[in-house]
Amino acid sequence: MSISVEGISKTFKGRKKGEEDNIVLNDVSFQVEEGEFVSLLGPSGCGKTTTLTIIAGFQKPNAGKIVVNGKEVTKPGPDRSFMFQNYALFPWLKVGENIEYPMKKKKMPKEERKKKLSELLEMAQLTQYENYYIHEISGGMKQRVALLRALACDPQVLLMDEPLGAVDFQMRQLLQMQLESILQQRKTTALMVTHDVDESIYLSDRV
Repeated sequence: MSISVEGISKTFKGRKKGEEDNIVLNDVSFQVEEGEFVSLLGPSGCGKTTTLTIIAGFQKPNAGKIVVNGKEVTKPGPDRSFMFQNYALFPWLKVGENIEYPMKKKKMPKEERKKKLSELLEMAQLTQYENYYIHEISGGMKQRVALLRALACDPQVLLMDEPLGAVDFQMRQLLQMQLESILQQRKTTALMVTHDVDESIYLSDRV
């Protein structure tokens, strides 16, 4: 799926009376072609994550529009999977159940779900943690679980906000290679927000 960002602007009103409005995005336009991996690189507060959430349909721009595969985005949809910077995992579910959640929502047959879950857990070296609750695993493991959940239903568009920010150097390199391999095999269109220049160069077709 292709992504077309067409002249989007976003302003947040001042929280206090008399406080100036905060213009986060002003007439931003770019294209992401089908199967392309693009990274948004820049300092904190420049609007990268806001752009990503508008593409996901979580919030609306004040001006402009987002078009995914020829259709204007008005709300979230199953064609776009989002990986949050703060994991956004369900603490009452175990690791395996968190990863399975989108597959259940998609009404994937149980046998297919279990096979897919096993493959994903093995890929990220989390097989032995399938029945652990989220509070029982490290921050790096939580980030891997969030990544696996985002990939669980083979999304056509993968939106990632600092997807590997909390993993250690070795695991980061491993997941970078695995992420690259998965997206190339499935020809998934990907848009990633990152502060890591090396990571953006390694993974992206364009930065």
